[in-house]
Amino acid sequence: ETGEKIMDSRIKDTIVRHDKGFNCAQAVACTYCDLLGYKEEDIFRMTEGFGAGMGGMQATCGALSGAVLLAGLKNSDGAIDAPKTKGRTYQLSKTMVNQFREKCGSTVCCELKGITTGTPIHSCADCIMDAAAIVENVLFGGEE
Repeated sequence: ETGEKIMDSRIKDTIVRHDKGFNCAQAVACTYCDLLGYKEEDIFRMTEGFGAGMGGMQATCGALSGAVLLAGLKNSDGAIDAPKTKGRTYQLSKTMVNQFREKCGSTVCCELKGITTGTPIHSCADCIMDAAAIVENVLFGGEE
């Protein structure tokens, strides 16, 4: 199926959500959660604490956190008594983190926003759109 489109892009939808007041993690995770059988309200609640780079721009970019959450929702077998999917989920997450770092220059919110340097290297909107493109490519496009 070379060249066949798996899904219509939802990248613009992530920005619509962000413009409505969703944080970066919510904007990414909520846009795709229905494809994985989850209610948007539930994912909205789950990702609220990941906004603003966790704890006031101190840690991982929220857009990337939302993408990584989707990797678990897509790949996990949910077998709490004998989980067997962690390795594969970790590989998906690693792929997305590496692609995000390469594209955006960092995975850390305060670095992306230029908090310490005074020079932002990637805007929230750009981080959201790049994370969404990575989600579409890695989780829904068949890239490994």
